[in-house]
Amino acid sequence: MELLMIIVIGLLYAGGIYLILRRSMVKLLLGIMLLGNATNMLIFLLGKITKGKPPVIDEAYKVFQDIYADPIPQALILTAIVISFALTSFAIVLLKRVYALVDSDDLDDLNTPEEEDL
Repeated sequence: MELLMIIVIGLLYAGGIYLILRRSMVKLLLGIMLLGNATNMLIFLLGKITKGKPPVIDEAYKVFQDIYADPIPQALILTAIVISFALTSFAIVLLKRVYALVDSDDLDDLNTPEEEDL
């Protein structure tokens, strides 16, 4: 299972980097989203996938006596998902506004001054 996740993470990183290097603003946003999802999966994989009980200590014990699921990677991933959703929604609105002003999806059209402006 872990080998399959490693392969999927590698493919997501490769696809994200490929899309970021394209000239389209939409592909840039999709590449950033792929990199974010690959990072979330990497954090989840590094947190050791264990099937266990919630990390709650019984009153009679001072330390954990059983296998438990680590909540830290899950909390980090949940926070990252919320932040990436906010970033994605803001970027979509920003891309829509830029497309309405420039009338193009190409990133090179944003910086290139027209000959009439020189």
